[in-house]
Amino acid sequence: MILLKNIDNRREVVSWMFYDWANSAFATVMMAAVLPVYYSQVAASSLSPNIASSYWGYTNTIAMVVIAFLAPVLGAISDMKHSKLNFLKFFVFLGVISSALLFFVKSGNWYLASILYIIGRIGFSGGNLFYDSFLPHIAKDDRVDIISTLGYAFGYLGGGLLLAINLLMIMSPEIFGLNDTQIATRLTFITVALWWTLFSIPIFKYVSEPQLKQIIIEKKNIVIIGFRRVKQTLKEIRNFRQVFLFLLAFWLYNDGIGTIMVMAVIFGTEIGIGQEHLIGAILTVQFLGIPCTILFGKLAQKITAKRAIYLGLIVYTLIAIGGYFMTSALHFWLLAIGVGMVQGGTQALSRSLFALMTPQSKSAEFFGFFDISQKFSGMVGPAIFGLIGHLTGSSRLSILALIVFFIGGMFMLEKVRLPEGIAAAKAVTD
Repeated sequence: MILLKNIDNRREVVSWMFYDWANSAFATVMMAAVLPVYYSQVAASSLSPNIASSYWGYTNTIAMVVIAFLAPVLGAISDMKHSKLNFLKFFVFLGVISSALLFFVKSGNWYLASILYIIGRIGFSGGNLFYDSFLPHIAKDDRVDIISTLGYAFGYLGGGLLLAINLLMIMSPEIFGLNDTQIATRLTFITVALWWTLFSIPIFKYVSEPQLKQIIIEKKNIVIIGFRRVKQTLKEIRNFRQVFLFLLAFWLYNDGIGTIMVMAVIFGTEIGIGQEHLIGAILTVQFLGIPCTILFGKLAQKITAKRAIYLGLIVYTLIAIGGYFMTSALHFWLLAIGVGMVQGGTQALSRSLFALMTPQSKSAEFFGFFDISQKFSGMVGPAIFGLIGHLTGSSRLSILALIVFFIGGMFMLEKVRLPEGIAAAKAVTD
């Protein structure tokens, strides 16, 4: 890769990026495109469309509640035990197995679909906690933005390629020797498990466990020690005011981003947009996201990451307003293009901005807080979406309500002073 030519540990960086390629299979197929349609039309076929949308929102919320409480404890424990890779392997296994088992979900089995998806989402999110925590160790300060955004772009490409194959399977099952669309859709869940497994191998083989100062561990229950470490971090984080302010901002605006990602397709299904348009538009988001994410990384170098994030959040605000008025497949395509332009860049720059303010010796622990901020936001947005749709009989007002998260996030982000946050982190690691 040309953009990585001046990086000494290029093999390690590319291997790290391949995990984004690997787990994006779950993000695209399970969270965003195929499973939401299958859930609404098959697994929850016994429910009314708006109730199916609400249950999908509640399902996402339950998954995020679990991982939100696990994330900081797991991060603290992995820092003490030097076991980031082992924890990553465990969560990959969890996600892969649950993805494969979704093959057995049939008509009316919405409860089984919800349970397996919850387990898979825990695997996906838990794995990301440890994957993200490697970033401060493999990237120097002046390269963290570009490596973070390239990782997201790589993920878009990987997830997009698998989704393209899956779309072909669903639209033309006879090419693959399959009898109908439903069996083809169920087989896409198997492809996610295989893809995730295969492309996780590079990070396990070529990325080393960070060598940090050994922490002496008492001979007590490691979970108890983990909770104590979290309590201590809650005290310490008071000394990292800029990190705390950024987490509040990220909590707000990422809530809106995550809710759009997991609820858009099932909302489109609810209002009658065809499956081929829904999956095709999400596929467009994947491939459009590749150049746009990289461009966001370059834009950040010119106008700062903070201002680039502002730009993304303004676009998301317009998308939420447009979603309220959406009535046709064309509208869905246009809004999807808007998402593709800003989604990867906004999230990648958020990750890299946080990494700059993270003490290396506490990377997993701090990324646990980053992740818990993300997961708490991920449980509020879908829950509100589902509740409003449940009470009103339509999800239109649910889409419009997301504006609050984007505007609130921009307001809090304005209060973050990045130079001060970077200085505080270096004072710990130097």
